[in-house]
Amino acid sequence: MSADFTDILYSVTEGVARITINRPESLNSFTGHTMIEMSQAIDLAIADRSVGVLVLTGAGDRAFSSGGDIRWETAGNLQDFDFSLGLQVINCPKPVIARVNGYAIGGGNHLAYCCDLTIASENATFGQNGPRVGSPAGGYFVAHLAGVIGHKRAREMWMLCRRYNAQQALAWGLVNAVVPLDKLDAEVDRWCREILTLSPSVLKMVKASLRKTMEPYLNCNVSDLIREAAPDLLTNGEQAEGRDAFLEKRAPDFSAWR
Repeated sequence: MSADFTDILYSVTEGVARITINRPESLNSFTGHTMIEMSQAIDLAIADRSVGVLVLTGAGDRAFSSGGDIRWETAGNLQDFDFSLGLQVINCPKPVIARVNGYAIGGGNHLAYCCDLTIASENATFGQNGPRVGSPAGGYFVAHLAGVIGHKRAREMWMLCRRYNAQQALAWGLVNAVVPLDKLDAEVDRWCREILTLSPSVLKMVKASLRKTMEPYLNCNVSDLIREAAPDLLTNGEQAEGRDAFLEKRAPDFSAWR
């Protein structure tokens, strides 16, 4: 199965499906192709009756995922792209664990908090990037953070684009456990083993019940929010300024678009 994938690794062992973003040279940033492959792997895990739990992670020790590849994002790929990967994780009938090793930034952060559980290494760093780089931030994955850590913290994370270490994330309820990096796999395995002792049908019911609380915002998507709130974002130079500032390692100047 994994031979068909180029951007991810997929394996199933002892009831656990592991999906790994395999782009460590770019801190496991993802393109549309990466997200499509991850979606296909999740579908494989859902259909596989031997799988009781999914683990999402990133290759190497530096990053879970640094989010969307900014070169891909600014090459005209965002207007109509369906950012439904986090929603697929939410809708997955089987428990999904984020194994966060290093950076979980931007899309990497909201992919992690869309998972049912998050286990982080001590070197993990969390945060959002959208407003800092002019990358469209809107839809269910913005709204969902308020349900995870509350509105004030969610607004802080999204509106200031600060970075938060693993212990801060634990205190906020963004992660479930923090362990040394060399203990991360053992801890994730322990949680997986506990889940695999439980009734899969009842776990489906639990996930379906929790999903009911999210229904008011789950149909909110990025494309609709661009058209509603910022219709010129992708064409007026604002996104280009964010991209160029990021690539040039300087602070962006968004004053012309206030």
